Amino acid sequence: MKKLATVALAATMAVSAFAGLVGCGGEDDSKLKVGFIFLHDESSTYDKNFMDAAEEARKELGFEQAQFIYKTNVGENDACYEAAADLVDQGCDIVFADSFGHESFILQAAREFPDVEFCHATGTMAHTEGVANFHNAFASIYEGRYLAGIAAGLKMNEMGETKMGYVGAFPYAEVKSGYTAFYLGAKSVCPDVTMEVRFTGSWYDETAERSTANALMDNGCKLISQHADSMGAPSACEERGVPNVSYNGSTVEACPNTYIVSSKINWTPYFLYMIECVENGEAIAADWTGTLATGSVQLTEINEKAAAAGTQEAIDEAKAKLEAGTLHVFDTSVFTVGGQTLTSYLADVDTDAAYTPDTEAIFDGYFHESEMRSAPYFDIDIDGITVIE
Repeated sequence: MKKLATVALAATMAVSAFAGLVGCGGEDDSKLKVGFIFLHDESSTYDKNFMDAAEEARKELGFEQAQFIYKTNVGENDACYEAAADLVDQGCDIVFADSFGHESFILQAAREFPDVEFCHATGTMAHTEGVANFHNAFASIYEGRYLAGIAAGLKMNEMGETKMGYVGAFPYAEVKSGYTAFYLGAKSVCPDVTMEVRFTGSWYDETAERSTANALMDNGCKLISQHADSMGAPSACEERGVPNVSYNGSTVEACPNTYIVSSKINWTPYFLYMIECVENGEAIAADWTGTLATGSVQLTEINEKAAAAGTQEAIDEAKAKLEAGTLHVFDTSVFTVGGQTLTSYLADVDTDAAYTPDTEAIFDGYFHESEMRSAPYFDIDIDGITVIE
């Protein structure tokens, strides 16, 4: 009982510039349809990464363009619920949303439309709420950050420098987990490295990201990385000739002289998984974590013009150890907190309104990130990283 897939031009949201991928009328209603809700549009490296993965999945499955319906620039507010409801009205069997702040609105829609599967990236609530058609997904991106950190550390060695900078969006566990993994990767090859972190207070603010990167460089940081979604930081680095490690995709075209490498989550494996589950009448996991082994954690091609010699070889060696389980990013023997080695840490895994720590995360000598919940929960401030509020 599906309706024709027509794209609603809601006043509160823009239609994706990828117009060829957006569903339009006159298609076979019996075919499976998937709706996607994006926080921004393709100008955001974060959202474009999801869009590219969706298109790759569509092609691999042999789906028609009208079977994938995009809604872009959907805020983390009631507009998200309205977008989800509209996608249901358009006949979508699956609705996927890409931003952490979309979660409560997607959960609301899941409760209202039990015959539609709702999947959400970076969220924390699916494994505790127990709503059968509501699912979270993420990936062990901290492993990709660690590998990118190795590239950064080798570059620091080549330059004879020890201070890096990091542009973060918010002081959330996802961001802390990422920048700590990046730092530990760098430290594994550049033992004296330190890192300064500053936050922009936004996932996507090109002006703030640019100015924050400049502030870090003004304060002596000789290499910049980021967990923010615009070209602000990479562009600032290119202008000043400071090496940059990006996120969510290569920036080599815009920054040919300073871009080294980027880590990214490849969402295609998850999109294939959720769609094939629905096609086969199988349950989608409440909480799914992609890994290096599933192809969900990737590094872009290294820019040899900017990278230090031997970077690819060092990354390949560390990646093999991560995949074999002989290397753990958050090995407690390689970092300290207040000069002390951690032997125990209660993490906020089963999130409540107060973010109460509830689960022991350190055992077997390392912090078990993203093993008990897909969304990161490493939120420890370790020695060697200075956070500028």
